[in-house]
Amino acid sequence: MKPTPAMLALTLAIAPVALGADAVLEEVIVTAGFRDTPLLDQPSSTTVLTGEDIRQRSAQHLEDILNVAPNVNFASGASRARFFQIRGIGERSQFQEPLNPSIGFIVDGIDFSGLGTAGTLFDARQVEILRGPQGTYHGANALAGLINIRTGEPQAQPLLRVEATAADYGTWSAGIVGSGPLITDQLLYRLAVSSHRSDGYIENDYLDRDDTNDLDETTVRGKLRWLAGDTGTLDLTALYVDVDNGYDAFSLDNTRHTLSDQPGKDTLESTALGIDWHSEPGAVQLEAALTAATTDSDYAYDEDWSYVGIAPGWYSSRDQYLRERDSYSAQLRLLSREGSRLFRNSTDWVAGIYYLGEREDLQRRYTYLDSDFFSRYDTDTLALFGQLDTDLGDRLTLITGLRLERRKTDYRDSNDVASDPEKDLWGGRLVLEYTFDDRRMAYAGVSRGYRANGVNAQILASRETTDDPDIIQRLEALEAFDAEYLTNYELGFKGSFLRETLRARAALFYMDRDDQQVKGSLAIDRDDGSTNFIDYTDNAAEGNNYGLELEMEWLAGDHLTLYGNLGLLETEFDRYVNAVGEDLSGRDQAHAPAYQYAVGGRFDFGQGFYLRLDLEGKDEFYFSDRHDAVAPSADLLQARLGYATERWSVALWGRNLTDEDYYVRGFGGFGNDPRKGYIVEPYYQYGEPRLIGLSASYSF
Repeated sequence: MKPTPAMLALTLAIAPVALGADAVLEEVIVTAGFRDTPLLDQPSSTTVLTGEDIRQRSAQHLEDILNVAPNVNFASGASRARFFQIRGIGERSQFQEPLNPSIGFIVDGIDFSGLGTAGTLFDARQVEILRGPQGTYHGANALAGLINIRTGEPQAQPLLRVEATAADYGTWSAGIVGSGPLITDQLLYRLAVSSHRSDGYIENDYLDRDDTNDLDETTVRGKLRWLAGDTGTLDLTALYVDVDNGYDAFSLDNTRHTLSDQPGKDTLESTALGIDWHSEPGAVQLEAALTAATTDSDYAYDEDWSYVGIAPGWYSSRDQYLRERDSYSAQLRLLSREGSRLFRNSTDWVAGIYYLGEREDLQRRYTYLDSDFFSRYDTDTLALFGQLDTDLGDRLTLITGLRLERRKTDYRDSNDVASDPEKDLWGGRLVLEYTFDDRRMAYAGVSRGYRANGVNAQILASRETTDDPDIIQRLEALEAFDAEYLTNYELGFKGSFLRETLRARAALFYMDRDDQQVKGSLAIDRDDGSTNFIDYTDNAAEGNNYGLELEMEWLAGDHLTLYGNLGLLETEFDRYVNAVGEDLSGRDQAHAPAYQYAVGGRFDFGQGFYLRLDLEGKDEFYFSDRHDAVAPSADLLQARLGYATERWSVALWGRNLTDEDYYVRGFGGFGNDPRKGYIVEPYYQYGEPRLIGLSASYSF
């Protein structure tokens, strides 16, 4: 039975029971900022999913938890969610063109923006989702927001924990975590190793296989913490992620049964190292960080989704993108402490410098290319930033932040396209925070984010491939695109009530997008009936996004905890005519559902037994700004029945219990089925079906 609004109301109407005198909700700390801050004291819209939330959902990857966060969406088009959208803004795909991410993605301080496949969650301490521009804290890669994963820290007390899961579709996972002292009171360690496998949810009828869209993911993470006396701490993080997944997701029949004779792949191998130094030698706090990461990926697919000879007039092709990305960053921050505050001890301050260098090499192998395509894309970013937190009285605080960024790019490819644009960018924030008491606050602020400019290399390389004057004119108009700026206006409230057993957070926002960057593609028919897609980025004149975010947690009794989240979103293009002449003015932007919700709760029966229910859903939304294919609204029900003691736990769980068909990517505006004469129709990639599993863990 499909969940209904009445079921939602019933979930939240469970009668509370008496609370113990000392029962309160546990405090949540946000680490994605210049200083660690309690969630209820942070003047911005933020969702934090704890390690317990992640375990309760049996989540292996970010895509398993993002639906809980209001106004957060994701796009697949691969084996996993590769791209994220916050408040309707974010990328949805990447093929030949370089990428300037709109959503920052950080894992233990290491920048993986644009590499969502790396978002594995074993031993994650918490996931923080910051909505709105992070123009002061993170810069150009966080126009619309930031996703920050913090994994478990080394600890002084010895720990050894093993976990295992088995589920439908040949799914299993296993992991082990160890932590403790190597040298008492001086050197601590933590090591986490996990492996996740699944046959996937697709059957390839042509090859008679059920594992062409399989998952094969391994994560190894090691941490060392050196306690260098009373004033200094050095943290070393080493990370290895090996994703060797299949990619065979689209069916000509729009089912979970494919006919591909050359199934694709979606692999990622990343090795990363991070060093953080934290010191408090006197009146100033010093923080220095160095990171390095190298990532190799292989993204390939059977473009015709069929086999040789499926019908008269068929075509056969395969596309493959081999990328090597090296990333290096360095950051130095100075933060005030007691004794170095400014203006008669009224103002805390932060000042810093940041460098990010990225080198990306691409090799494309494609049936319709005479030879492989190669490109090199280098970016160097240097930024200066600072922030002042000024007490204007006992209850009023003014926060002012500014970031100045110099971004240089250098692009070269085998089609003799060369470009090296430079751009000076700036972002910042101005927030007024009012504290009613030690449990409630309100804020009003404006923040500015930015996304860099660039060139459409595939457009530049395609001008000589056609004699059609109309197509040439379209190509010439799309050779380059400008930087986008976003101004976010936000009002918010955060507080705790009922003796700290109820937490509530609310945010109203309005976002102005100037020179809004829009992803699109030109579809040009070939003589054999196939379609050549030329991806590009364009600038819409203007756009606006506005909405509401509500989040609540309620300790309703000694045995009952409830939560409810709601996101409302309106997005539209003010003025935009795309490359094929369609006027999209007034239309909703892509991947921007008008509502999202998540409600649920946990009931403890006593003696270690518990039941958890979660219901989440979202409205329909356009998949793209280029066509009219729509993802229908969906409501997904999750449940977990478990038993836990201090040392071990076991749980039977299910996701998408009503087995609802929903989609995580879609295409329209072209035909790909020779059996139907290549008529234009939409195609969809299905999300996870009903999945039932059993998980267990033991701590020694």
